[in-house]
Amino acid sequence: MEYSTFGRHVAVDAWGVGFELLNNAEFLQTQLVEAAEACGATVLSVQSKQFEPQGATVLVMLSESHLSIHTYPERGFAAIDCYTCGETVDPQLAIDYLVSVLKPTKTYAKKLVRGLGELKVETPEIQRAELV
Repeated sequence: MEYSTFGRHVAVDAWGVGFELLNNAEFLQTQLVEAAEACGATVLSVQSKQFEPQGATVLVMLSESHLSIHTYPERGFAAIDCYTCGETVDPQLAIDYLVSVLKPTKTYAKKLVRGLGELKVETPEIQRAELV
């Protein structure tokens, strides 16, 4: 059987997120697993690190690839990244879930379409209905 190399990679810079949300690795780990499930991905493992004096990194390894967040609570900033292979799992759904939970005041997003022989970059709309 031959497999497709097609994948989608969404990277988001989220600004204006509350310190308490970004400085809680346990909370973020729970939310990233929920986000993975929201997009239909299969979670293989989870690692997280709470930094001192503040900050956290969470990495969720997926059967389809990965979902991650790295935070700078003192700046209200989170770098969120989701890459999934294949057609069936949409990483944008995971990103939308995390944005709805973190409620940033500003987001900057890029979507890379990968594995087609050239790198295609798009700027997706972030779902912000929950922020109103």
